[in-house]
Amino acid sequence: MYKSIFVFLLFLIPVFLSGQANRKDSLWLILRPFVGEWTGEGSGVPGKGRYERSYQFTLNKNFIEIKNKSTYPPTDKNPKGEVHEDVGFFSYDRSLKKFKLRQFHIEGFVNEFTLDSISADNKTLVFRSYAIENTPAGWQAKETYRIINQDELEEVFELAAPAKEFEVYTKVNLIRQK
Repeated sequence: MYKSIFVFLLFLIPVFLSGQANRKDSLWLILRPFVGEWTGEGSGVPGKGRYERSYQFTLNKNFIEIKNKSTYPPTDKNPKGEVHEDVGFFSYDRSLKKFKLRQFHIEGFVNEFTLDSISADNKTLVFRSYAIENTPAGWQAKETYRIINQDELEEVFELAAPAKEFEVYTKVNLIRQK
């Protein structure tokens, strides 16, 4: 009898493990459309630029790692041009029941956001900063992502000086490469 119960339990282990993976996968449904390799163009305060972006699951699907490189060619205002890089992570805070975004910028800034709102069609996600490291006190940031279709994203990054309204810093259109 114990042998048959043991054999039965052995057959349940893959079912249980599959259920665990499915729960983790379903957690990421709202952000899954981002996963992949992207390129695009954008403009804003730094000028017109080219963007390379990747979103990949990492560390046992507990995070989505984001790698960004933005290249702005030389202009009259900026004769040397500019290359900006940042690395970020989407995570899920179980105690707050919220998605978070943390960005680490080459200039030394660290932006920390929580998912502030999602449109009814799940196509527009707004992340609002709750902390910005290495900037004067009172600054705020906002990242708005709009899923245009499975192969196109729009991202608007906004900044607000203390006691001021948000202003667009960059607006980028990204096209899926992989």
